[in-house]
Amino acid sequence: MSSIDPIILGQLGRHRWAVALIATLAERKGARFVELLQALGTNRESLSRTLDACSIAGWVIRNPGYGHPLRPEYILTQAGIEIASLCQSIEQTRRSIGLGSASLSRWSLPIIRRIDLGARRFNMIGQGIKEANPRALTQSLKSLIGQELITRTVVDAYPPVPEYGLTGHGDRMARAISVRQ
Repeated sequence: MSSIDPIILGQLGRHRWAVALIATLAERKGARFVELLQALGTNRESLSRTLDACSIAGWVIRNPGYGHPLRPEYILTQAGIEIASLCQSIEQTRRSIGLGSASLSRWSLPIIRRIDLGARRFNMIGQGIKEANPRALTQSLKSLIGQELITRTVVDAYPPVPEYGLTGHGDRMARAISVRQ
C-alpha cells in the first residue's frame, strides 16, 4: 500500500462528480451517459463537464467498440483503473457517514489529507494546497466543520490561534484517501 499522490487528489477534487463518476464506472465496468445521469443524480451539463475533465486527465474514454455515436458508453482507461479503488473507497466512506453526493468541495479531500498529515493551523494547511486561495480555503474549512468532518478549537494563547483536527467521521475519510487499496 502506498500513499496517494497529492496531485491526483487535487485533480479529483476539481470536479464535484469526478470521484463518484470513476467509482460508478469501475463498479459497472462502463456505462452510457444516461445511465451515469441516473446513477449520479446530477444534470447533463455537470456530467458533460466532469466527463470532459476526466477524459483530459486520462481517466475516462468513450468505448471505441460500443454502439451508436450519439449514445456513447464510457469506460475507464488504465490510469482510471489505477485510481478506481481510491474513488470507490471515498464513495463508500461518504455514503457510510451520511454525506450527500455533492457534499465534498474542490478542496475538501486535500484539506482532510493535510490535517491527517499533521497540519493543524490555517497557514500549515494552506502551504500544502498552494492552488487554493485563502478565501477558498476558509470556505472549505467552514463547510467541513458544518459537515462534522473537522473541528476547530481556539488555543488559549496570545494571540488566540485556531487549530483544526479531524472528527471520527473525518478520520474515516482520511483513512479512505490516505492509502490505495
